[in-house]
Amino acid sequence: MQKFKWQRIVLKVGSALIAPDQDGCRSRYLLTIAQFIVRCRAQGIEVILVSSGSVAAGSHLFPEQEQRSVTMKKAMAAAGQTEMMAMWDRFFDFPSAQILLTHGDLRDRERYTSIRETVFTLLEHGVLPIINENDTVTTDDLKVGDNDNLSAMVAAAADADALMIFSDVDGLYDKNPNLHEDAVLLPEIESIDESIYAMAGCATSAVGTGGMKTKIEAAEKATSHGITTYILNGFKEETFNRLLAGDNPGTIFTPYEKPMQEAVHWMTHTANEQGEVVVEGSINESSNRENGCIRSDEILAVHGEFGVGDTILVRSDDGTRLAKATANYSSCLLSFIADNEQSEFSEKMQDSIGPVVSEKDIALLEKS
Repeated sequence: MQKFKWQRIVLKVGSALIAPDQDGCRSRYLLTIAQFIVRCRAQGIEVILVSSGSVAAGSHLFPEQEQRSVTMKKAMAAAGQTEMMAMWDRFFDFPSAQILLTHGDLRDRERYTSIRETVFTLLEHGVLPIINENDTVTTDDLKVGDNDNLSAMVAAAADADALMIFSDVDGLYDKNPNLHEDAVLLPEIESIDESIYAMAGCATSAVGTGGMKTKIEAAEKATSHGITTYILNGFKEETFNRLLAGDNPGTIFTPYEKPMQEAVHWMTHTANEQGEVVVEGSINESSNRENGCIRSDEILAVHGEFGVGDTILVRSDDGTRLAKATANYSSCLLSFIADNEQSEFSEKMQDSIGPVVSEKDIALLEKS
């Protein structure tokens, strides 16, 4: 590994690699990935595995149905998860640990911190963390939805150096290689913009839930935290040999030169806003940074219900998303102040309370 100097990496393995025939787990492709993990650990590199495939692994245990209900998929995930963990565990002569997450776990700051501490403790004791979304208990409100984005959130939480997304594609092409013979593989992406998203086609796998778009979303989350991200073909043994030789066999997304701080990154890419406050103009135009980022008298309206410490969206009166931030006060109090702006009592309250959002607890949004 002359070219890549990793200390901690996150590997995301897609469902098509776990259960390529949708009839249970198969070692056909996983053995090569497991050997790669063993060789990385032998070189002192810490590894975290985000493994999809519980639904695909458990589907063969249930009667074939044309349309699978949500409840049926949850049952498949519950049964398939144990089979998948058993498969991974057989490959290693070191211990592994199962961590099942929902978006609700990740977007709650206290639980997010607990997850970080657990992962760090496992790595410190030489245990391989194997992470998957908890499909059995998750709901639409709590669902990440795809393990590409989950792997990026995990990589950020774990302060990883690199995120490797293994699937059934070689990397990002300038056009869909299944439709265009002249499609060109892009070896390196320095920045992610709308033109990069425009290159993303539909999912090429009949097993997984994520396509190229979700992989680019994951790369955007990870690179903004300073994490080098790869999209790689996990079906080819050559992929792993080239990585170990220091070559790039797929597409590499270079990280930000100035990565987001951990707390700001969590607020931007992981936490869901519980409500929103509307201000006039932009953050820079409307805020008094000597007293905090946003004052109560700058709020035009309050939408949704949130409490102290919840993540909220700050937007301008023209609809532009300006920032995500931690609320210092509840929506109830702020709504009262905004609705009674001209009253004497409201003016006294505005003078007595501190900033609605403090400068240290805000993440500016570049995109509207």
